[in-house]
Amino acid sequence: MSGPFLAGVVAGYGVAIPVGAIGVLIAGLSARTSLTVGAAAGLGAATADGIYAAAAVLGGAALASAVAPVATPLRWLSAATLLVLAGWTVRAALTPPRPAAEMSRLDRAGPGTAYLAVLGLTVLNPATVVYFTALVLGRGGSGGGAWFVAGAFVASASWQLLIAGTGAAAGRFLTTPRARRVTALVSGALIAVLAVGLVL
Repeated sequence: MSGPFLAGVVAGYGVAIPVGAIGVLIAGLSARTSLTVGAAAGLGAATADGIYAAAAVLGGAALASAVAPVATPLRWLSAATLLVLAGWTVRAALTPPRPAAEMSRLDRAGPGTAYLAVLGLTVLNPATVVYFTALVLGRGGSGGGAWFVAGAFVASASWQLLIAGTGAAAGRFLTTPRARRVTALVSGALIAVLAVGLVL
């Protein structure tokens, strides 16, 4: 249990920590509306991460026997994919987020609407499914099952709730250009560590 769960936690933080448009959206919602709305939005983002982690685990388990003959090259390919994603994460931090349109619409939303809206916005990020799929297939199709998914969800949810909970104060700090660069570097480092771990 602990191994797959901790692997899921590291993977969840790796995908959740960079504060991009979704993080700015969650912090802004908390600051302008209420903690309840911001927390619901954060859980929407975490749910999307959990869905993608589950899809990668289920797909990886189904492909496990098929990928066995090419396990070593697949590990290297998965590691390379993760390194590319780490680079994209850091690069994205240099581009200012543009959540203004979503913010203006969600300012009048209740918790349920905020949850569904941010879930939908986060699901539209194809890099997340590539990320989890690369991790799972890099492990030979076994991501650790439900414990891996639980770990990814718990990590993502804890980070999103931190952003929501600190909305007005730390939320503004976390969304500054400098803080976005720092969180992207931390996330990029976590993803790079996961990539190296696949080939060692």
